[in-house]
Amino acid sequence: SLKGMLRNINQGKRSIEVAIDGFSFIYKAFLTDLFMINSVIGWIIKSSCHSNKRMSLPMDIRLPPEFLKKLQLESENAPLCKPPSRMSRRASLSDIGFGKLETYVKLGKLGEGTYATVFKGRSKLTENLVALKEIRLEHEEGAPCTAIREVSLLKNLKHANIVTLHDIIHTDRCLTLVFEYLDSDLKQYLDNCGNLMSMHNVKIFMFQLLRGLSYCHKRKILHRDLKPQNLLINDKGELKLADFGLARAKSVPTKTYSNEVVTLWYRPPDVLLGSTEYSTPIDMWGVGCILYEMATGRPMFPGATVKEELHLIFRLLGTPTEDTWPGISSNEEFRSYLFPQYRPQALINHVPRLDTEGIDLLSALLLYDTRSRISSEAALRHPYFLSLGDNIHNLADSKTDTQTSQFSTSMYVYLHYLFFFYYFPPYFIKDVCLSLNV
Repeated sequence: SLKGMLRNINQGKRSIEVAIDGFSFIYKAFLTDLFMINSVIGWIIKSSCHSNKRMSLPMDIRLPPEFLKKLQLESENAPLCKPPSRMSRRASLSDIGFGKLETYVKLGKLGEGTYATVFKGRSKLTENLVALKEIRLEHEEGAPCTAIREVSLLKNLKHANIVTLHDIIHTDRCLTLVFEYLDSDLKQYLDNCGNLMSMHNVKIFMFQLLRGLSYCHKRKILHRDLKPQNLLINDKGELKLADFGLARAKSVPTKTYSNEVVTLWYRPPDVLLGSTEYSTPIDMWGVGCILYEMATGRPMFPGATVKEELHLIFRLLGTPTEDTWPGISSNEEFRSYLFPQYRPQALINHVPRLDTEGIDLLSALLLYDTRSRISSEAALRHPYFLSLGDNIHNLADSKTDTQTSQFSTSMYVYLHYLFFFYYFPPYFIKDVCLSLNV
């Protein structure tokens, strides 16, 4: 039977990277089929056995001593058969280790930066893998402003396409942020598939990126450092925004922002030319560069200096004029560079794998005039994503449980249906749908 076949395949399950893509699909077709089947089985098991499972740990569940005392008195007077309340469970979890460094075991170093080192770890409470971001504290300066920004923003961002902050641990020497663990990032994904993604997966990842970014922008938060390395991907094909160290709440009262905030290759020309009054369009330019990179396998504007970066941009998109960028002629930095008058080139010649709608979206993301550059919300409604269906726009922001409406419930479920339908023949899909009561 179909269920027996799937069960046998699942018993031979192997650890398969999500980056089975492009030409590597030709050599790893069988492994890809196993990945797709196991993805569906994983969801079936997950939805049937863990329908009420909490998908993320509470941010901070330490309670005042008076309240804990009250809970203790209530529990002493309560019948023995009465299940513990949610508050009681939270208090218990706090007692056994939330907010304590001993709760987590380091398994290895994942990376190191100027202010922080990231380790792969495991929680003793849940046995789940986590990412431990240790931020070194200088006694003279205290916590770096990047760490303060990341904590203050992430604790209020709960979305399926934004990395989850599970716990915060503060000691004299370091501040440790405990994140959900994801296996890879978009840069590694591209490297693993030979820089040639299937265009279907490009569309799925692009939608997830815009979905997470739209959630941030609605809350007046700019990411300001979008790049493939900051887009994490797990083995289910979920993409999540990470590294909010340079993010800023747009509504925070401040006169100027530092223009040293975005990795050079994904930096918009208005910032390159010294703008300090930017808004959400700063992120949308980076989205366009990432779309190009996913579709071609190479960075769009790999400049080594600001001047070279601008040169690459103008050579492809044309030197800006008052028609394409009102006010540019009065920008002193722009005039000082004395750029040649390049004419814009047709994007389709540089991204032949993108369809007409994809080229239109890319063009809208890479407009010079920030007032005309497409927003994240408008981009989600672009015709480029019509093939994903209407249901994908009805997904809940946060995955709190696995109970779903017909056909889709969370980004995880819906995307795996898309993967499944894309690779399997109709008669096989029909049998699976019948077994799932779809």
